[in-house]
Amino acid sequence: MTVWALVVETTVGTSERKHVEAHVVAHVSGSRDDALVELERRARSYGPEHPRSPRRRRLLRERDGFLLVVDGAWQSFATRFTVAELLEDSDAPVAVPEPVDEPVDQVERYTDGVPVKPAWLGRDDLP
Repeated sequence: MTVWALVVETTVGTSERKHVEAHVVAHVSGSRDDALVELERRARSYGPEHPRSPRRRRLLRERDGFLLVVDGAWQSFATRFTVAELLEDSDAPVAVPEPVDEPVDQVERYTDGVPVKPAWLGRDDLP
């Protein structure tokens, strides 16, 4: 099953220290549409740290997610919500393989382990 990462890239800081930081906020297993539904739910309820006094809030749909633009008194701040397929994760838990049941040996054997009936006895494919 495909695993999708929900990524939020948001503007942090102010003035000359303003920059963008990205965070994977969740993983969704299933279809891309399922991941987009969850991402939209998160984008609609997201409350960015900046601006402190928002004047206008616009949520825009993009191909792979959403863009939230919040206008403040002096500056606009953007938050991008993206859905992306998880291809590799260096910190993912290691999958433990399921134990394979060994076939039960139902051949009657002597105490030293030698079969009572030889394996070739009764085979009709031998000369």
